[in-house]
Amino acid sequence: MSGADVILGIGDVVDEVAFTVEEGKIREFARATATTDPIHTDAGAALAAGFAAQPATPTHVVVSGHHRDQQAMVQRLGLALERVLVGGVRWRYHRPLMAGDRLRGVRRLVGDEQVGGRPGRSPMRRLTLRTAFVDADGVTAVEWWETVMERGR
Repeated sequence: MSGADVILGIGDVVDEVAFTVEEGKIREFARATATTDPIHTDAGAALAAGFAAQPATPTHVVVSGHHRDQQAMVQRLGLALERVLVGGVRWRYHRPLMAGDRLRGVRRLVGDEQVGGRPGRSPMRRLTLRTAFVDADGVTAVEWWETVMERGR
């Protein structure tokens, strides 16, 4: 596939995901990322620190990838998987994620451009995706931007 095969336009929904922030998963993720703050591994420490529930680590929303069909995303964006690179990620937190939060994430295409290129090679395609994770009350808790690069031919 190539950029010419793109089905989605700027602002279109790429995919949606829903999941519950689970206390056990918070601890697993904290161990996997070598987090040392006990508020992420010990519910008692979280309560003693003034939290109503155990807070998730700052990058916890990446677990939503386990609930998404990444192959379908690649196809919907018209990407050639063998040429795809991760260009970067960033987050904006409106509040901490807490054990028990039920989140729904809507990922949208917010940027699609051609960049660079060398003589004899086509330019790279740079896509920017934004996922807004909203809680059960419909309030945005976290925003996640992903930059995806597709190398030119």
